[in-house]
Amino acid sequence: MKFILFANTDWYLYNFRLSTARALQARGVDVVMVSPPGEFGPRFAAHGVRWVPLRMQRASLNPLREAGTLANLVALLREERPDLLHSFTLKCAVYGALAARAANVPAYVNAVTGLGYVFASDRMKARVLRPLVSALMRAALGSERSRVILQNPDDAEAFHALRLAPPQHIRLIRSSGVDIARFNADGRQPRGDGALRVLLAARLLKEKGVREYADASAQLRAEGRDVRFLLAGMPDEGNPSSVTRGEVEGWQSQGLLTWLGHVDDMPALLRDVDVMALPSYYREGVPKSLIEAAACNIALVTTDLPGCREVVTRDGHDGLHVVPRSADSLARVLARLDDDRVLLHALGVRAREKALADFDERTVIRRTCEVYDELLPQPLAAAA
Repeated sequence: MKFILFANTDWYLYNFRLSTARALQARGVDVVMVSPPGEFGPRFAAHGVRWVPLRMQRASLNPLREAGTLANLVALLREERPDLLHSFTLKCAVYGALAARAANVPAYVNAVTGLGYVFASDRMKARVLRPLVSALMRAALGSERSRVILQNPDDAEAFHALRLAPPQHIRLIRSSGVDIARFNADGRQPRGDGALRVLLAARLLKEKGVREYADASAQLRAEGRDVRFLLAGMPDEGNPSSVTRGEVEGWQSQGLLTWLGHVDDMPALLRDVDVMALPSYYREGVPKSLIEAAACNIALVTTDLPGCREVVTRDGHDGLHVVPRSADSLARVLARLDDDRVLLHALGVRAREKALADFDERTVIRRTCEVYDELLPQPLAAAA
């Protein structure tokens, strides 16, 4: 049996879905990763996973180029002849479903990990694209051979309201999961004093609250507080909402934050972090950075918006909420944690309890395999 996992970046597949691929291999499945070329694609070989590059421009609106991308995907599917195609992110879900129909792939699963730029942005381009993307999704996601996986109830409600897919085909699996053995609280001690260390780890998009993060740093610095702001991630050059490298370098040169770029060893970084901040107003699925930090006993600060509220469900219990687009709100919440280290520790403890209960990747993979089994002629074998 052969499965193809298809996404719009090799970075996403490597960082979010490698554990799924390895679990499928343990069940006897031949797994092929497909994405546009990038620096992470060649890394799959070290894990015994085959990767196939596919030319695709994430932000392209050129009809001829997009038709070519779709044709190339159809050709790849006809050559590989998978038993199941699992596509991730909005554009790949639409293209994957259309290509799977054309190539007569027996089953296809479409994971929409947050409704993203098209449905979250107020920009003219997003508003123009929204009805077109909605129509394509209705056409692509209606087959009896397909299922749609969403990560939060808000997205499920949006799918129902916009009639983007048949309700009976939608499955809710909260997050892509976290390896709770690798991300843990080992070696972490409550820090009673010293500089508060805050991390934002994400693609560097405006809607992730990156600019508000830098502005909050400037505000706390002006107040004389010793709060260290760390930023992990890279500008997303294929996304019109990306902040620029120049902006980030400017914040660093002003001493507002330390930019770490891409970080391979997140568990090591998280061992020296007190707070994970994600002041996002992006249409998230369930943010990976929040659940990884939660598993490490780290206090969480985020917005009460779709995806983020799946992790911090009660303000003051398993994290703290901030007002979207408000650097002042973020600064005040971080100042509160700087002053109250007992609360800081308690929030981290409860965050890990929630991660263990709700976001263990073993549960996520098991539930994903159950979705596959709905479409396959025979269920997958249990992992060896």
